[in-house]
Amino acid sequence: MKPTRASTLISVAVVAAVAGFALDAVLASRQAPTLLLSVPLGVTLALIGVAVVLMARPIRRYTRDGAARQHPVDPLYAPRVVVLAKASSLCGVLFGGFALGLVAYLLTRSVVPSLGSTLPNAVAVGGGLVLTVCALVAERMCMAPPGDDEDDDLPRGGTTSTH
Repeated sequence: MKPTRASTLISVAVVAAVAGFALDAVLASRQAPTLLLSVPLGVTLALIGVAVVLMARPIRRYTRDGAARQHPVDPLYAPRVVVLAKASSLCGVLFGGFALGLVAYLLTRSVVPSLGSTLPNAVAVGGGLVLTVCALVAERMCMAPPGDDEDDDLPRGGTTSTH
């Protein structure tokens, strides 16, 4: 599995930020209240990021330390953590970018918004950023070190023959 590309994350963040900005603009043009995210959303995103890193720690210990090989990791655990980390990085950029669009809309208005209007959205931006960074770190923790393949001495076909 290939590592998450920065271009993918940046493009998702830009699209989400534009969507958040546009949604708030449409709501304001219809004289409806603008969208306000809750503070627990940002905190929850950050805690999910920490949990993903904690889930990747056994894999990191197994791949880096020789002593940890006495307690092997389930073979399906590592791919599951990598997929969770990739999904978490995308969700973090999606939530963070959307909240950034909401904050950008509030800050571009002629009237300075109150702290109660911008702080929850800013916390959501921070939570999305923490989730993304933690997910990328967890993804890197799950990578096998170079030259750690056990089948390096096998021919290209993947099978050995004793003819």
